[in-house]
Amino acid sequence: MKSRLGAVLRERPTRVAAAATLIVGALYVTLAVAVVAIVQRSLVDAVDQRLATEIATTQHRADAAAFVPGQDPVDTDDSRRFDAPLLVWLVAPSGSITADSLAPALPAAFVRVTQPTSAMVAGTAVRLSGGPMPDGWLVVGESTAPIASAVGTVVLAELLVAPFLMALVFVGALIVGRRVAAPLERARRRQLDFTADASHELRTPLTVIEAETSLALVSARDPDADRQTFGRVHAESLHLRELVGDMLWLARFDAAPRPPEAAPVDLGTLATATAQRFRAVCEQRRLTLTTEILGPDSAVIVAPPEWLVRLVGVLVDNATTYAPHGGAVAVRVVAGGGRVRLVVDDTGPGIPLEQRALIFDRFHRATSEQGGAGLGLAIGDAIVSATGGRWAVGDAPGGGARMAVTWPRAQMATAPRPGPEVAGMPEDAESA
Repeated sequence: MKSRLGAVLRERPTRVAAAATLIVGALYVTLAVAVVAIVQRSLVDAVDQRLATEIATTQHRADAAAFVPGQDPVDTDDSRRFDAPLLVWLVAPSGSITADSLAPALPAAFVRVTQPTSAMVAGTAVRLSGGPMPDGWLVVGESTAPIASAVGTVVLAELLVAPFLMALVFVGALIVGRRVAAPLERARRRQLDFTADASHELRTPLTVIEAETSLALVSARDPDADRQTFGRVHAESLHLRELVGDMLWLARFDAAPRPPEAAPVDLGTLATATAQRFRAVCEQRRLTLTTEILGPDSAVIVAPPEWLVRLVGVLVDNATTYAPHGGAVAVRVVAGGGRVRLVVDDTGPGIPLEQRALIFDRFHRATSEQGGAGLGLAIGDAIVSATGGRWAVGDAPGGGARMAVTWPRAQMATAPRPGPEVAGMPEDAESA
């Protein structure tokens, strides 16, 4: 339990959430102190204003000379908030003090107070102010106990809110941090896995090359054996070159700030030309390679042409690799219904259902019976995702695997390309 808690506390999102909570807590304390100071100042100013108003009102009364504290009402506004009864003292020129019934004895230090002043009168905190009268000096005061009570209520509310606010900030920052960190963590783990898998894949051909050359250097062999050694070294070198090329392509794709320039591309023409590059491979393996362009519309999509060439090459290369000797590979492009679909079928072993969700992972192979580094379909998936395509992996009608990709057709004012009269997508292609 302790180790699990320690692991949670060591997580970066947790540390970030804790730091965010500390920052918000410091800001909250600063704001809370400022709010208390503002509230207290506002209430004190309100008391001072009431004292000044009372002094001015008393001084301008018509019967000011007859004013006697305790007999005339001096606090007639019952609607004021936080008000306390006003305390009134009249200091005669002789020094005698006349007070209303509520006022305690006025300390001698404040008998001539002029500006609002805080003082302790009979153990009570009051706010005092004064002004001249025809027959002496008027001192007016008000208890500040309601101000202290109001400020205490504000402080208590801030203290009660603080834990909930800090908890909310911490949990919110932790949730957001984990959501933000999750893709980064997945990318980091994927990069680590990619590096480990790449190291393993590179080690295999290098080990074979090292073993073959070491054996050739330490043993005297006939020219035929040396030729076979060079053949195996050459094959492993080609495999190594292909692997490094695929890894560099994926690295450039992941790091590229923007894709190559997209342009309208006739996928039918491009797929036919790309498939023809594998004619020699098919003849060597006695495979039947067919290409078709179907549908009533032009098969034009908008994408970087070099990416489409790479994608078609990956799919046809996979099909020729997994198709058995004497088998068949079919490449079709179907345009209709506002879509363009590339379909590559083979007569190989097919792709098991449980493997179809994994075939686009880097270095993953659906079967261990064939060679390859497992990067081709990862490259193809990157291209399909970047060009707005959609995969459909299934079974070919004659057995084997079907790899199909669908894109939206480019909206261009082009005449329909001559072809078979087809009302829509062929049934077999539509099911891909």
